[in-house]
Amino acid sequence: MTDLSHYGPWAVIAGGSEGVGAEFARRLASAGVNLVLLARKPGPLEATADECRGLGVDVRTLAVDLTAADAVSRVTGLTADLEVGLLIYNAGANTCSEEFLDGPLPEFQRVIDLNITTMLALVQHYGRPMRERRRGGILMVGSMAGYLGSVRHTVYGGVKAFGRIFAESLWLELRDYDVHVLELVLGVTRTPAMERVGLNFDVPGLRVAEPADVAREGLEQLPNGPVYVAGGNADDVARRNDPDRAKVVLGTHQFMQKLLGGKGTR
Repeated sequence: MTDLSHYGPWAVIAGGSEGVGAEFARRLASAGVNLVLLARKPGPLEATADECRGLGVDVRTLAVDLTAADAVSRVTGLTADLEVGLLIYNAGANTCSEEFLDGPLPEFQRVIDLNITTMLALVQHYGRPMRERRRGGILMVGSMAGYLGSVRHTVYGGVKAFGRIFAESLWLELRDYDVHVLELVLGVTRTPAMERVGLNFDVPGLRVAEPADVAREGLEQLPNGPVYVAGGNADDVARRNDPDRAKVVLGTHQFMQKLLGGKGTR
């Protein structure tokens, strides 16, 4: 069991209102770590915050669109008086699921800003004091989409691939400072977000992870970076690294059509 006190006294969770983010919050609160929860929707955000306060910790919340120009300044302003020992960046949805030539560039830019621009700014802001204190953790939630090309994931898959390489590199830079870095790679997980996009969880052979299990795995593996594939999907990720890219991309594409109910077939 990971000693979560290594990451206190405060943790910032971006995307901390529901699904995996809420499970991170519950586990950290149960371990006595105070929380700053960030999410776009105030209703689920406050519900999770109240639950965590009931576990005996202090909780601050900020309802914020992390793609907004003032998002980083609002987050860092809220935490200016806190010692943040853990950053969990769990905000990385595909907000523009269109084929690339049909989608508006500004909407694809939002995918980049959410998954890269804001993440980098927050990692640098909170990571620098962790390095100085020689203690802390940075956990970034990734996706199996970052291992191969996929229809309607031209930009999203690319930013998730970036996130994995970034995590590996940051892990190298911080490993001598006792600052733990992990990218937690998720497959299909039964979150409210995935339910809202209409994923077919009943596809034969589909492995579906539960948010509580994924959050537990992430916190347990945080000291063992740089990358951990959650939900028993490690073998599938290994297959996605096959050097015959046409074979692996086309094969996975056929499976994805079943998962998405035929959307984007080609």
